Amino acid sequence: MKAVRMVAVGKPLEAFDIPVPSIADKEVLVRVKAAGICHSDVHYRAGTSPVRPLPMTLGHEVAGVVEKVGPGVQAGVRPGDRVVLHYNVTCGDCFFCSTGNEQFCSTGLMIGHFMDGGYAEYLAVPARNALTLPPEIPFEQGATLMCASATSFHALRKSRLSAGEKAAVFGIGGLGLSAVQLARAFGAAEVFAVDRREDKLELAASYGAVSVNAARVDPVQEIKRHTAGRGVDVALEMIGRASTMQQALRCLGPMGRAIIVGIGSEPLSIDTYHELLGNEIELIGSNDHLLQELPQLLEMARRGILDTSRVVTGTIPLEASAINAALDSLEEYGSGIRTVIVP
Repeated sequence: MKAVRMVAVGKPLEAFDIPVPSIADKEVLVRVKAAGICHSDVHYRAGTSPVRPLPMTLGHEVAGVVEKVGPGVQAGVRPGDRVVLHYNVTCGDCFFCSTGNEQFCSTGLMIGHFMDGGYAEYLAVPARNALTLPPEIPFEQGATLMCASATSFHALRKSRLSAGEKAAVFGIGGLGLSAVQLARAFGAAEVFAVDRREDKLELAASYGAVSVNAARVDPVQEIKRHTAGRGVDVALEMIGRASTMQQALRCLGPMGRAIIVGIGSEPLSIDTYHELLGNEIELIGSNDHLLQELPQLLEMARRGILDTSRVVTGTIPLEASAINAALDSLEEYGSGIRTVIVP
């Protein structure tokens, strides 16, 4: 089968012809119909978040059709089913798995990071990682739900955002656009969308957000101006830069919560009294998402509470040159929300 793989840090991905993966007793073989290109993949290629072993097939936002099931798969998905894939492959039995926090499983592997992912024609995963994709949701949009939307959903749950509170989202890419919509669904009275690209801000505004163009104004001052100096209750940082993390902290009001989602390697400097202790601010890290959260997210997308119709701004074939070009554009924070590979 065809696969596009990372071979070395800082090098372009390359096309390979590799065997179709075999499946174990409780696994399923999925024919990939769509694989999203996430900003995390840029970090993997750059070495910011190490990938091992190499070569590795990237791609953790995956939707497809079940081709084959192992003999131990007794219920759930069957051949021909439309599915999306939860990207954390875990043991299912350890303390963290049994308490619903499988992202901390000591033997857990993330597809497209520590085991082969969806930049390929086929992918093998445990059957429990395959969730039914409702017919109302196209494969391309379903793939983006598995990271862009799911990661935002998890971050908002960790933020404890409640009805009537105000929120700010820093970075209106795939995650940020989902976060704007989900924050409104969680009951936010007002959501501020912060970015430097006017096209992304216009899209966020169409979902009810107040646009803040960080290329033109100081986002902290602008948010404080809109909130009569008080600030917001929740700020989500989706970019991974120290400067935007600081802005997320500084735009909060008393007892506000800053949720850091973006991957970055820059150290964060905090004035602990004025930016943290004085107003009892909380700084919260949010990593990945949970299998138990995905059915609710899929239902929200099926019902249109979360609109994914404008998240996918481009599709490309399973070709190394096209994928590298998409990664290059993401690395430069280019236009568009999500590019999806359609094998």
